[in-house]
Amino acid sequence: MLLLTMAGCGFEPLYVERKSDEKWYYKGEFDTSISDEIAQIKIEPIADRLGQLIRNDLLDNLTPKGVPATPKYRLEVFNIKKDVTEQAMRDDITATRERVRYMVQYRLYDADNNEELVAGNSIAYLGYDIMANPYSTTYAQKKIEKDAAKILANDISLRMGAYFHSSLTKRGNPNEF
Repeated sequence: MLLLTMAGCGFEPLYVERKSDEKWYYKGEFDTSISDEIAQIKIEPIADRLGQLIRNDLLDNLTPKGVPATPKYRLEVFNIKKDVTEQAMRDDITATRERVRYMVQYRLYDADNNEELVAGNSIAYLGYDIMANPYSTTYAQKKIEKDAAKILANDISLRMGAYFHSSLTKRGNPNEF
């Protein structure tokens, strides 16, 4: 029943190829056209440590077989911002928890003519407790930085997949991603 409901709303898997003579039946084959397009993205270096972590996760997600020799696309991730908000105040007005918001911008370009294809923002919200032991707090800060990089990279990767799916299937507006 769930499958019929999802099929009725227009849901279709992102990386599965539908044969042209079939309406709603998927054989579970990977849509190599989308995977091939995503594998043609060159991910530019990103500044700072968080940028390095994001880039490494993007490389794992988008180009797991290695950097393309002649990329068709170029992805820039830039303008990394980190906002920290103190929460859960003690009587002495010191915080026991911090909420951190990481924001990045990204742009995908055509490598041949440098035309911007899609641009957007990605945001990750995380938090950690401030402990009496400074080592524990430092560890928590480093951990959420790694977690934020993974969240941001996964979000950007998903948006790249949605962009190429929309472009190749001619469904939706590819610039919305």
